[in-house]
Amino acid sequence: MAVSAAPNGALLERETLNSLRKGILLYRLTYWSEGLKVKGYLAVPEGKPQSPGLIYCRGGIRKVGMVRKRRILSMAQRGYAVFAPFYRGNEGGEGREDFGGEDRHDVYHAITLMQSLPEVEPGPVPLIGFSRGALMALQAAKDCELAGPVVVWGGVSDLFDTYEERVDLRRMLKRVVGHPRKQPEAYEARSPVYWLEQVNSPVFIVHGTADPQVGVGHARKLAEGLERLGKDYAMELYDGLEHRFPKEDDERALDAVFRWIAKKQEAGGSA
Repeated sequence: MAVSAAPNGALLERETLNSLRKGILLYRLTYWSEGLKVKGYLAVPEGKPQSPGLIYCRGGIRKVGMVRKRRILSMAQRGYAVFAPFYRGNEGGEGREDFGGEDRHDVYHAITLMQSLPEVEPGPVPLIGFSRGALMALQAAKDCELAGPVVVWGGVSDLFDTYEERVDLRRMLKRVVGHPRKQPEAYEARSPVYWLEQVNSPVFIVHGTADPQVGVGHARKLAEGLERLGKDYAMELYDGLEHRFPKEDDERALDAVFRWIAKKQEAGGSA
């Protein structure tokens, strides 16, 4: 199949990597997204013909917040085939990411990719969105039929608030997204609190109350919006924890996240 004719979500290349976890296979995949070659890690439990799929949406931008192998290997140890897209323009991928703009399609088409992989069970794909990855995960829940349930972990829910709170990010945000007063529509399009009525997947909010990078107010605002609309959601706030949890707390939170995902999948995965 010629690359130029590849449909969105088509697997273009699979490279086997060294996995640091016994019983977990690790690959670097290249797939097609809106005319661009995009890359990501796939971690799969070894010895199972198929595992339920899950997509991990990383935070940060470019080199900041890049996918950590340890993170997705830990998730895969819980019995899931986990794919973590790098987003366009990263680690040899084509194009340039834009913080929940056109690069949201890299998550949308990752869902299609997961449907085609022989190791992945068919059906809806849950997503875990960390930090700005929460924007991507909730955009997918809004726009993709097979997305959900969704976990929002230390997630941005209102990019206007991020602009006000993170003086250190303003230059990047103005360059990549625009100025919030001059391009408010670009900020609203990336801010789930403005379109929660269109999100029908269950949502689980995880946040540390001492998070200096994405304030806990983002979690509370998201929860208030979901509550007001009568949506299916849950929230766990971790007292005193910051943006990245210490290893023991992180594993405990991951256990709670995967228990919730399994419960929602058993219930049918819809609100």
